[in-house]
Amino acid sequence: MSKLVKSMMEDDGECMTEIPLPNVKGIVLKKLIEFCTHHTKQEAMFEIEKPLKSQNMADVVQQWYANYINIEQVVLFELILAANYMDIKPLLDLTCATVASMIKGKTPEEIRTAFNIINDFSPEEEAQVREENKWCEEA
Repeated sequence: MSKLVKSMMEDDGECMTEIPLPNVKGIVLKKLIEFCTHHTKQEAMFEIEKPLKSQNMADVVQQWYANYINIEQVVLFELILAANYMDIKPLLDLTCATVASMIKGKTPEEIRTAFNIINDFSPEEEAQVREENKWCEEA
């Protein structure tokens, strides 16, 4: 499932006893293995439709995956990084769709609150950005 691991094993030509994963914490690796095991041995995840049809992940993916991704925000973002680093597309799709569902239908202020983002725009800069991107709100 991981293109990174697959290419490392192919490049080495023999079974490696150790695969360096410096960017992946133990707890995240455990979640990653749980996903890959379920995805390959139990039930492959359906492709996620875009744009998302719902903010509720249970409406977007099978129940197991919706339950799996119901995790703390910090772990979610570490899973995104790990899935990207290890090149595991289905997990990257699931984690990114989860973040998109957290953003869907929210105002900029609600998004800042949800993700602890500090608004460093002055009122004038914010007004200018809103004016330049008014088309986004109309869509």
